[in-house]
Amino acid sequence: MKHSPVLLKNAAIISQNQTAEKKSILIQDNRISQILSENEIIDISSEQVFDLQDAELYAGFIDIHNHGAIGIDVNNANADDLHKASKFLAAKGVTAWLPTLVPDTDENYAKTIKAIDQLMQTQDGREPAARVLGVHYEGPFVSEKMCGALRTQFFKSFKTGDEVENLPKLKNGIHLTTLAPEVENGIELIKELRKQDWIVSIGHTKADFQTLENAFNAGAKHLTHFFNAMTGLHHREIGVVGWGLAKKEVTFDIIADGVHVHPQMLKFAFDYKTSENLILISDSVSPTGLGDGDFEIWGEKISVAGGKTQNERGSIAGSVITMLDAFKMFQSLGVSPSEISKMASLNPARLLGREQTHGSIKVGKRADLVAIDEKGNIKLVLIGGEKI
Repeated sequence: MKHSPVLLKNAAIISQNQTAEKKSILIQDNRISQILSENEIIDISSEQVFDLQDAELYAGFIDIHNHGAIGIDVNNANADDLHKASKFLAAKGVTAWLPTLVPDTDENYAKTIKAIDQLMQTQDGREPAARVLGVHYEGPFVSEKMCGALRTQFFKSFKTGDEVENLPKLKNGIHLTTLAPEVENGIELIKELRKQDWIVSIGHTKADFQTLENAFNAGAKHLTHFFNAMTGLHHREIGVVGWGLAKKEVTFDIIADGVHVHPQMLKFAFDYKTSENLILISDSVSPTGLGDGDFEIWGEKISVAGGKTQNERGSIAGSVITMLDAFKMFQSLGVSPSEISKMASLNPARLLGREQTHGSIKVGKRADLVAIDEKGNIKLVLIGGEKI
């Protein structure tokens, strides 16, 4: 869909290498068409001109692990619900996301996949909002011993191959799944998923070193919510955490809410693996944006108090942060804007195979952009060049 040209003036572009001098950006047909130095004059009559003085311009955030917000639970959402959540996320700087399913009945899986399909087919014609790129299945092939807040009655094993064939799939879009490689026939499961172009992430797991190595060789090269729902580092047993730190080629995502992972452990992970290998996620659940209180989610009551969730079993049940909160957390740890941009935008785009169109500010890429002022407030969000 074509729109009127948009001109951004005085844009302090945050690239993944350095903070550039102020530039002007011309957006046409949803894409960045020109990036001009400050003293270059552009001769165009644009209906929309935005002055970004006193703000930094980032590529829009991409959240690959999000269960919902503002009372909307992905597992029970229709297309309109998902679009409402997308609008909320966009207001927090997210320009693309993967609705994330927890283990559920086959019927609910099918209903949610249909809803995601419907939204993806119609989102161009809707009010601008964070774009859905696909789906993330957190489970159902995960370890009962590392279930976290996931419901074990819906976990599945892999025996004949039909278990993958019967998982509802989108007509078009990215398919990512979190699994534990130690489940029955787990390595064969990874191979089968990779044959079908699924992105495979390791999580909710107690896998030993050799199983993790086998999983990596089968095509699972990423870890879900690092430190959480996996075995830790021990001097006699490397654990999933130790393997993830030691294996140079492995990337991982992390929940930067200060609850799931202590801020100093966030900094440790960043210092050790660098911004090249980290992805920021929210792991947001439906109460996000609603404040403290008691809520019903995934068949049980969870309480939210002071930014922390807890279910009736005493487990943390997802987070109530947004990607903007994760951005601010790493900012408070002294991490540079360019490195945060890499973790919030470019790295998730790479994992999803969308680096050619998303994740950085370059000519030809989608104009999915967020301007943030010096106080950490969002000044402007553009999705495909449209102001939200």
